[in-house]
Amino acid sequence: MTFNFSMQCFAAWYASCPGLKVLAPYSSEDAWGLLKAAIRDPDLVVFLENELLYEESFPVSEEVLDSNFFLPIGKAKIDRQGKDVTITAFSRMVGYALKAAEILEKEGISAEVINLCSIRPLDRATINAFVRKTSRLVTVEDGFPQHGVGSEICTSVIEESFYYLDAPVERITGADVPVPYNEDLERKSLPQVEDIVRAAKKTCNGPGQMASTT
Repeated sequence: MTFNFSMQCFAAWYASCPGLKVLAPYSSEDAWGLLKAAIRDPDLVVFLENELLYEESFPVSEEVLDSNFFLPIGKAKIDRQGKDVTITAFSRMVGYALKAAEILEKEGISAEVINLCSIRPLDRATINAFVRKTSRLVTVEDGFPQHGVGSEICTSVIEESFYYLDAPVERITGADVPVPYNEDLERKSLPQVEDIVRAAKKTCNGPGQMASTT
């Protein structure tokens, strides 16, 4: 099943249903590779496309043009390497996270961006491995804060990598209100690049950091 959305994110809704696989591509390569994997998969797959990404163009590598190219379900991608903080995102928020990482680099913070691609199953192994590397985590999504994808990621990290954290996890979400129709109010209710930058700087430099155990 393919669902298009622009304002309201349904990732957490569908990901809470046992038996479903939920994919949320960001780039053209993501969409092509994951769609091929979804068609081949014997299980029911929910394919979430953010309509606002239709307006953007993405580079396409030679590898993608190969007829055998596909992206495995349940495997995240590392869209940017970093050493100071890990940022997880999916769909349109990956682009925001990459822009935030560019800004942070100018301020001396090396941010790593994990493109989740698959919401269910979630690639917990990759997330925890890179959180253990950077010791800091910021989760980004444009869905609601209650029972969100970021909450699930935080739980996984607390369960598996708590003692690797040097600071509390920062979670960026949409506001806990119905998404407004008005364009200006809509923007204020959804995460922006500056929110990600602020959260990353807080977890790297802000007060309340946890003592390092590594």
